Amino acid sequence: MQGEQNFWDHLDVLRAGLLRVAGVLLLGMVGFFIAMPTLFDAIILAPTREDFILYRFIAALTGHSSIFAAEPFAVELINIHVASQFTTHLSTSFYAALLLTCPYLLYEIWCFIRPALYTEELRGVRAAFVGGAGLFYIGVATGYLIVFPLTFRFLAQYALSDAIATQIALQSYMNNFWGMTLTMGLAFELPILIWLLAKLGLVTREILRAGRRYVILLLLILAAFITPSGDPFTLAVVFTPLYLLYEVGILVAGRAKK
Repeated sequence: MQGEQNFWDHLDVLRAGLLRVAGVLLLGMVGFFIAMPTLFDAIILAPTREDFILYRFIAALTGHSSIFAAEPFAVELINIHVASQFTTHLSTSFYAALLLTCPYLLYEIWCFIRPALYTEELRGVRAAFVGGAGLFYIGVATGYLIVFPLTFRFLAQYALSDAIATQIALQSYMNNFWGMTLTMGLAFELPILIWLLAKLGLVTREILRAGRRYVILLLLILAAFITPSGDPFTLAVVFTPLYLLYEVGILVAGRAKK
């Protein structure tokens, strides 16, 4: 049991934790910056090619070589700003390092708040941290493997007129890529949030069921915010997992005890 600490002691502990997180994040960013030219083609740009895992899976199910058009799918990104490739190199390295070091960041947060918890609270909060980290990565994987490829391919192949040539800027691609993948990771924290609110006695399964119609409206607004294009197809692809997560949250709330 640690002794009493004043405000400045807590501030010193917080500052030390932040410095460790910054050091680990910087180290990861440097590593990804060195490896990024290879990772960028193999991972970041994978949804722009016909051999992406989701496209091959759907093609195997449907028996068609392409899911939205008759010809093979391929997109070439263009660079329209002098510094875009360099800034994209930096930002992609940062986001990749942030994803990799997320468990360590959560561990530092856990170490900081653990002394303030009672013994009976430790188990529940520890489960929330572990479950939250797992759901975040599942959400990122869902965004990368399903949500972003489907929306990107649909919009990239959609043609209002054959006289219009589609050229996609690098910055536009990256904004949509990180926006959808990271936001889906955060959105998958919804069951954990509902579980914590239920543990605090702020919500119950009955309240969540009664407010389902209002939550559907809020989730539609959230899905429209996540998808910058705002088209119905993209909206449906994003809204569906969010709504399923809410239903999972209802089940979780029923098992949570204050």
